[in-house]
Amino acid sequence: MSAIPVTASFDTPPAPRFPSVKEWKAIVAEFQHPSVKRAVWQLVNTLVPYAVLWVLMYHFLSVSWWIVVPLAVLAGALMVRVFIIFHDCGHGSFFSSRLANDITGFLTGILTFTPYHQWRWEHALHHATTGDLDRRGIGDVWTMTVQEYLESSRWKRFAYKLARNPIVLFAIAPFVLFVILQRIPNSRADARERRSVWYMNLALLAVGAALSSVFGLGTYLILQTIITSVAGVFGVWLFYIQHQFEDAYWERHEDWDYTAAALQGSSFYKLPRILQWFSGNIGYHHIHHLSSRIPNYNLERCHDSHPVFQQVKPITLRTSLKSLGYRLWDEQLNKLVGYRRMREVRREQAAAKAAQDKVAAVQSFENEGGHPIAPEKQP
Repeated sequence: MSAIPVTASFDTPPAPRFPSVKEWKAIVAEFQHPSVKRAVWQLVNTLVPYAVLWVLMYHFLSVSWWIVVPLAVLAGALMVRVFIIFHDCGHGSFFSSRLANDITGFLTGILTFTPYHQWRWEHALHHATTGDLDRRGIGDVWTMTVQEYLESSRWKRFAYKLARNPIVLFAIAPFVLFVILQRIPNSRADARERRSVWYMNLALLAVGAALSSVFGLGTYLILQTIITSVAGVFGVWLFYIQHQFEDAYWERHEDWDYTAAALQGSSFYKLPRILQWFSGNIGYHHIHHLSSRIPNYNLERCHDSHPVFQQVKPITLRTSLKSLGYRLWDEQLNKLVGYRRMREVRREQAAAKAAQDKVAAVQSFENEGGHPIAPEKQP
């Protein structure tokens, strides 16, 4: 297929020419076909090392916790890759068989403490609404506009600042999400999704009881807490970077566009090879949001297959740290900004209001029969 032409300019870089729906569907079609061989191999090279790490932790408990804890941290990193497999099953992209996806999704859901059917429902809503300012609130990071923040109550602003605090967002929230909130059915979900939460809770109790009988309850809880916390921190960080970067895409519903939301509102997080492996290629998030039917093991090949995807500016480990300073969406500048910009807007609005009040006061004085006060003559 021929490349989509892009006009060159010596003064400023050309504006990205994103493909039409018909164009990108033709580009990604060949990468949407799951491979049983690659899927099974990914299960083997992910789940077997994860099981081996649990065996090693048991073996070295009698030697030293200084060995066991690093093994638990490594297991936590590997759980991120397990979650990507779970994630692909939820999209029906890991295997071509729906039954195989559902079984694998449920089993990997046990390891990641995530109810399969309820998560799949919530995540589908995330894909359908990402970047839509009028449909925020499910499966995303709480994001307010500058004006919304300025018009909010003091307590809502406090809650927002607390929720966006890096310690809360990346250290506390992941554990609360996976250990507590995922145990509670969503009242807006259908019966099957709600039942999946109870089935998952029962499965987790069974697995926890079995491992506690081997390791001891206290030891199991410590190891599982380390693993879940490490996976949660890195998993939430990845999700945050995928949609919370300066030039992300947010539009009101009437102007929202699916293709732009995917290629502009989902990042290309270019990671070192080892981190790309642990994160299951999910750094190619722009490709994933363009077509969630592409399994993770085909994302990189799809990205490299066509020049249109090279227009997406990558985010690196170094540049991703800047996202920690972005807090609010500025509808005037069309980008994420920090609290400094909010304070600038507040001062500008206060000055404009003061000027309007002054004009209104003068007009009111004149309407009541007063006369403008003449300026004093200079000597």
